[in-house]
Amino acid sequence: MNITERQKEILDSVIGEYIKLAQPVSSQLIEKKYDFGICPATIRIEMQKLTDKGFLCQPHTSAGRVPTDKGLRLFVDNLLEKELKNFEIASWLKDEDEDDIKFIQGLTKNLAHISGALALGYLEKENVFWKEGWEEILKEPEFGEKDFALNFAEFLENFENNIGNFEINSGIKIYIGKENPFKKAKDFTVITSKCHLPAGDEVILSLLGPKRMAYDTNIGLIKSLAEALAEAREE
Repeated sequence: MNITERQKEILDSVIGEYIKLAQPVSSQLIEKKYDFGICPATIRIEMQKLTDKGFLCQPHTSAGRVPTDKGLRLFVDNLLEKELKNFEIASWLKDEDEDDIKFIQGLTKNLAHISGALALGYLEKENVFWKEGWEEILKEPEFGEKDFALNFAEFLENFENNIGNFEINSGIKIYIGKENPFKKAKDFTVITSKCHLPAGDEVILSLLGPKRMAYDTNIGLIKSLAEALAEAREE
């Protein structure tokens, strides 16, 4: 189902505010912060059209809107077509001569620190996982709800136990909400890619967190790291 360019701009603004605020976004907020050259009534109409088309939803009658999985998927697919920020991460590879476990530990620490998500490195040869970022991700407001935290723990366990079933290659794979093939995963996103370490071993690097994550930063991070590792391997 197609949307107009103006509707796309409004959808992007709603998603951006939702990511920052962690709460439903009202048409009044969009009106105050963005200049679309249209009257407030038209903004409300366009947001209702986006809701009718399934890109936004309204949690409560009097609340603002939040993006649906469909809305986030459109947003992410558009991001993947853009030139995202290229992170300068050459310093992350300075210890590439260390053993693989220590090297992956360093990579995941850096990923977690910048992304605010839970970073996971999986060394296939050794069948070893390394996780970093619990302190960062537990600061997200969603984790104030006990059920959310328990569901995330189950989601992480399922991801680890079934990582071999994911179709992960050298490209970037993103699973949003119900796209994840697990129960109780509707509130979470995975950004993942398979890379080769400079020594040649394969590693799967992933960022996991709430659907309300900084997609532009996190996709750019994984992309930049995958490219840097590929370049290091060629040298």
